[in-house]
Amino acid sequence: MTSKTQKTNKSYLLFIALAAAFGGFLFGYDTAVISGTIGFVKDKFALDTVMEGWFVSSALVGCIAGVAFAGELSDRFGRKKSLIVSGLLFSISAIGCAVCGSHTELIIYRLVGGLGVGVASMLSPLYISEVSPANIRGRMVALYQFAITLGILCAYFANALLLGDGGSGASFTEGSLLHKVFVSEVWRSMFGSEAIPALLFFGAMFLVPESPRWYASKNKNDEAGAVLVKIHGEDVAKKELETIKKAIAKEGDSSWALLLQPGIKVAVLVGVALALLSQFTGINAIIYYGPRIMEEAGLKLSDALGGQVVIGTVNVVATIYAILKIDKFGRKNLMKGGITGMFLSLIAVGVLFLLDLTQGYLLIVFILTFITSFAVGYGPVIWVLLSEIYPTKVRGRAMSVATLSVWVGTAIIGQVVPWMLDTLTPAGTFFIFAACCIPVPFILKLIPETKGVSLEDIESAWVKNEKKS
Repeated sequence: MTSKTQKTNKSYLLFIALAAAFGGFLFGYDTAVISGTIGFVKDKFALDTVMEGWFVSSALVGCIAGVAFAGELSDRFGRKKSLIVSGLLFSISAIGCAVCGSHTELIIYRLVGGLGVGVASMLSPLYISEVSPANIRGRMVALYQFAITLGILCAYFANALLLGDGGSGASFTEGSLLHKVFVSEVWRSMFGSEAIPALLFFGAMFLVPESPRWYASKNKNDEAGAVLVKIHGEDVAKKELETIKKAIAKEGDSSWALLLQPGIKVAVLVGVALALLSQFTGINAIIYYGPRIMEEAGLKLSDALGGQVVIGTVNVVATIYAILKIDKFGRKNLMKGGITGMFLSLIAVGVLFLLDLTQGYLLIVFILTFITSFAVGYGPVIWVLLSEIYPTKVRGRAMSVATLSVWVGTAIIGQVVPWMLDTLTPAGTFFIFAACCIPVPFILKLIPETKGVSLEDIESAWVKNEKKS
């Protein structure tokens, strides 16, 4: 293989990975864009606290539903087609929210957007994992987490930009749809701004190939081989295809029952546990309450958005470091280092609250240390591991179970954190988050290191470990 061919293959792989990772950008953007709309929507539709909560959480309900059917959808019809559906759902939601005529319509379109988030949150990292070579697979999948953090940050900036333009009175005819969207009801343009990346994602997914491993699982070996040749070159592709075919032959029929087979059952349980703990260690609580805590600690910010941008920027920069190092240090080492930093930061924040020493920059330092630790470890590694550790024939179904656990954990945290802060005090809340970090290193002992190992060899390692135990 010539150096020119090698370069072309890497460029093609990077395009595929970036296109799929764009689903993560939309995941982050959709999750964060609502932060700038809540007050406006509440006033526009005169929402009480119950309906305000339903408006905020409706997308989460859609996420859970999207994840629930995404695994079956992708295993039956393919990763590519399912991601195209996700892009379409994102687009419909963004445009629908911008032009909706009632609160009910707004909720419906938020539910539709949630479905798109659910599908993308599961399939984007899975797809990237299945097309990437073992030696750089971690970096490629970690692009997905980077895209999430970038989407969150872009949503914050877009909200601020649109709010500024709306306040200046843009030159649209009063009473026109454009005036309504961009000036008098600027929250509509905040939601509508997502249509631009959503349509780009929708179009880009028509340009990428189907997963070669999905093709092979459907006995479409010629199609699988053609994709592998384009990515790896002919010599490597032949060996890769034979390895994939042998692994699939050992799996038997594709069904939910396969998730309970020896070895695979352990992988599923490990995935669920790590997914739940990713939320129970407090990342979303810090993201949501971080700006307010930082302001109360004495940092002079023009508004809460300033705190979000600080946290978002740290998140993006730290994730870039993880992308560069994940295939060097390995998944387990990176996560162990990250969870250690998270644990110590949470303990420190709890102690500061306990001793009433929150007025100053020390609290801010530990909050940002927590964000950094999450972004270099748990944040990217969880998606890499979940996309790697399951057999090809049920990878979609198994990952849907694990991803569903992420969203269930998110829902639980969203419901209980306000109660925890009021009842257990902030100190008690952060100590509980710290306690949830403790099981992670022990769970990681059950997982084989996947750095530089083919997906088929990872699958074999689970079965071998089960036979030994």
